[in-house]
Amino acid sequence: MSGNSSLDGILLVDKPAGITSAGVVREVKRRLDVAKVGHLGTLDPFATGLLPLALGEGSKVVPFLNQEEKSYVGIIGLGRGTNTLDATGDTTETAAIPALDASRLESIAARFRGEVEQVPPMFSALKRAGVPLYKLARRGVEVDLEPRRVRIVALSLTVAGPETIALSVRCSKGTYVRSLARDVATALETVGHLASLRRTGFGPFDVSRAVPLAALLASPELPLLSPRAALDPMTELFIGADLVAEVRRGEQRGLAGLSLPAPSCPAAKLIGPGGDLVAVITAEGGGWRLARVLAAPSLDRV
Repeated sequence: MSGNSSLDGILLVDKPAGITSAGVVREVKRRLDVAKVGHLGTLDPFATGLLPLALGEGSKVVPFLNQEEKSYVGIIGLGRGTNTLDATGDTTETAAIPALDASRLESIAARFRGEVEQVPPMFSALKRAGVPLYKLARRGVEVDLEPRRVRIVALSLTVAGPETIALSVRCSKGTYVRSLARDVATALETVGHLASLRRTGFGPFDVSRAVPLAALLASPELPLLSPRAALDPMTELFIGADLVAEVRRGEQRGLAGLSLPAPSCPAAKLIGPGGDLVAVITAEGGGWRLARVLAAPSLDRV
């Protein structure tokens, strides 16, 4: 199949449990007959929720989305630790569960808000000497993992049951919620695992705007966000046809005539006369430079 070259943008999918993020990509590629599809922010197979997909030229805006904060809700199961840090793994240890109350959980949540160091799970796609950690873990290879600095922007912990805690978190890229669940259990002087996880937000995108995968595969409608809309609310600079032609040839000299970037504006969108996103530019040395140039749209999706 040659693929549908008119499909360029970001597609918000509500991923079900039981399928990998790569599996979602394969299903969507088959459904849409589009050659270039990638996902932003891997979700574990057991997890559900918001999985943004980049189609065609939409892949060029991914670097400006992949640094965004992400939001999740989930359940922490207490009293049982697992090798994967989630409910799909084998039990590695058990421990008594302390009495749970709101004030203690709030005190623990406060410890984790802000910049924290976190040891990632062994069952993860991080690599050691080029080999994914999960492959080493399946072979029984033990690896000493260095803690990584992540940011917990917001965290709420509430009693969900005698052995469970409901978790709501907004965090930086690179945060493992499975590791957070383990660390919260440790702070409670017990062990635990992530029993369920649902991603509710990814930067400006909310799961309420996502389409369940089954519905997407069955529907003729495609709620595709244009690359321009996906980068909302990034600053927009409108340019004429002559500069559009220069930019699409990769020429940067015309950027000198644009308004200078403000300290609070590290990147901006160049919008052509037809309303399409021509390029993303970034601030450098007091001026602008081309960061990503998009091909002329074959179909106006703004």
